[in-house]
Amino acid sequence: MYVITGGAGFIGSVLLWRLNEAGVEDIIVVDHLASSSKWANLVKRAYVDYMHRDRFYDLVRRNALPWKVTAIVHLGACSSTTEQNADFLMENNFHCSRDLCRYALDNGARFIAASSAATYGDGSSGFSDDPAMLPYLRPLNMYGYSKHLFDLWLLRENLVDSAVSLKFFNVYGPNEYHKGDMQSVVAKAHRQIKEEGRLCLFKSSVPFMEHGGQKRDFIYVKDCAALIVWLLEQWETNGIMNVGTGTARTFNDLGRAVFAALEKQSTIEYIDMPKSLQGRYQNFTEADMDWMRETGCPMTFTGLEEGVRDYVQNYLEKADKYL
Repeated sequence: MYVITGGAGFIGSVLLWRLNEAGVEDIIVVDHLASSSKWANLVKRAYVDYMHRDRFYDLVRRNALPWKVTAIVHLGACSSTTEQNADFLMENNFHCSRDLCRYALDNGARFIAASSAATYGDGSSGFSDDPAMLPYLRPLNMYGYSKHLFDLWLLRENLVDSAVSLKFFNVYGPNEYHKGDMQSVVAKAHRQIKEEGRLCLFKSSVPFMEHGGQKRDFIYVKDCAALIVWLLEQWETNGIMNVGTGTARTFNDLGRAVFAALEKQSTIEYIDMPKSLQGRYQNFTEADMDWMRETGCPMTFTGLEEGVRDYVQNYLEKADKYL
């Protein structure tokens, strides 16, 4: 039995789609649906059962899960980079991750968890996922810090070679619609262009960097899901690993890709960065993906223009936007 925490969320539901495509349905979805629209991510999917996260974590802590678990893919964390409740993030993103990892390893199950590129802070220490670099990283927000704490715990407990922690960079793609302000820039750009005929990007505050020239490593969510499926079969491949394309692209590049997918002429305007982001904004991220070469991972990643075109034309522009 596979368990996907956050299985109704963005990456989780796309992983569920990818597993279904491979004929796998022996899956338990763990999440917290409440009054959100996440339930719509599950409508087309096949799985054994849904369990509320609180009940699931209670059973885990009592070692009372009713099934033999083959793997836990732990994607069920608060992903808001603006969340201010530090106690909530400590419990939800760090303590739960730690407890689930212990449970999985104690019960002979594979454990794969979601970390984040937010752990790298302003990038001044680079973007190497070498565990030796962990003590030097300084996240810029509490979300990134909560993820960083789990990676530090793996290092401290000598579990880096026993589990997987995936540092996702800027993920975009279908099934992110419930995320509100935390949706990808692709989704936000599509909406603004459709409504206003223009796209607004932040001005640069860095000398010699053009407006909209800030760079991110944008990765398509379908590729993230494919990589997790590969790792589920590669029990000998463990560690703290970046998940990005390895190539940074500008927000201007992304904006032009959305206009091109809509077959519209680019109209980009530049606005001041909000004060709430000043001093806490990453102007550059680019994943060091050396681990793929070192482990022989055969995957290749979708280019930005191709991924944006697929997302816009086959999902955002359709009446049914879901995988």
